[in-house]
Amino acid sequence: MSTQFVVDESGKKTGVILKLEEYDELLEDIHDLAIIAERKDETAISFDELKGKLKADGLI
Repeated sequence: MSTQFVVDESGKKTGVILKLEEYDELLEDIHDLAIIAERKDETAISFDELKGKLKADGLI
């Protein structure tokens, strides 16, 4: 990551400059974490159960 900082007259960091690609990756990560947080109380299923459901739906 090639991060650049914006500083004020006293040298205090006040901002950051990122490449757009890096910024987009960070937004995607934040979105993924938000989805995980929303689903934290959902009941988990086993991998075999998931495969069975996908097969029953004709998706695999």
